[in-house]
Amino acid sequence: MLSDQDFLRYNRQIMLPEIGEQGQLLLGQAQVLLVGAGGLGSAAALYLAGAGVGHLIIADDDEVDSSNLQRQVIYRDSHQSRSKALMAAEQVTALNPHIRVRSVQARLAGQRLAMEVALADVVLDCSDNLATRHAVNQACFMAQKPLISGAAIRWQGQLMSFDFRQGNGPCYHCLFPLQSDAPQEPQNCSSAGIAGPVVGVMGTMQALECIKLITGAGAVAFGALQQFDGLTMAWHRFNLAQDKQCPVCSTGE
Repeated sequence: MLSDQDFLRYNRQIMLPEIGEQGQLLLGQAQVLLVGAGGLGSAAALYLAGAGVGHLIIADDDEVDSSNLQRQVIYRDSHQSRSKALMAAEQVTALNPHIRVRSVQARLAGQRLAMEVALADVVLDCSDNLATRHAVNQACFMAQKPLISGAAIRWQGQLMSFDFRQGNGPCYHCLFPLQSDAPQEPQNCSSAGIAGPVVGVMGTMQALECIKLITGAGAVAFGALQQFDGLTMAWHRFNLAQDKQCPVCSTGE
């Protein structure tokens, strides 16, 4: 049962018939893994903590830099040169001391990534590099865990959700195949720039999809690519098809 304190804290959310008391209980029991604590992760972490997600794991191997503060709004100027994962965990705990938060001060890969994904109910890919995105995608598929992936650059954002709970695709690799002859890393925020609110919008949308998934409210846009244009405020949605030859999610039939 929810405590009186929980009812007071989350009452605006509990009032929603799609969430209610049962949905709030489900949020409190959920464990969510955030891979990356940059612009996407900082926005998602704050809203998930505010919503009362019971256990957050925040993983990032980077340190806070002055250039991050334009868009990674979970951090403060005094956090420069300190661990992003640790500082994000501190800020989230300050916002909601009634949830559990664990920081992982490392880039998740290999067995550690597989373990953290296996422990989570939902995984949010908030990373900023293709290698991590593909590794998270594969780990989630292998563990049959739902994945909510976000990305942003310049004025554009992308949101993709994948439901691997039944062991089915499509997956991230179906949309963005990992090619050995491709450049090591495409353009990123450091080389191409980013409008701060755009990455905040996408991280917040990741949190919203996560809350819906946990509570069963509405419909999560699984198997779709949603693109946001910050210059025109337009959204475009494209349904994704499974690549029958995908080395991650396809049976090869």
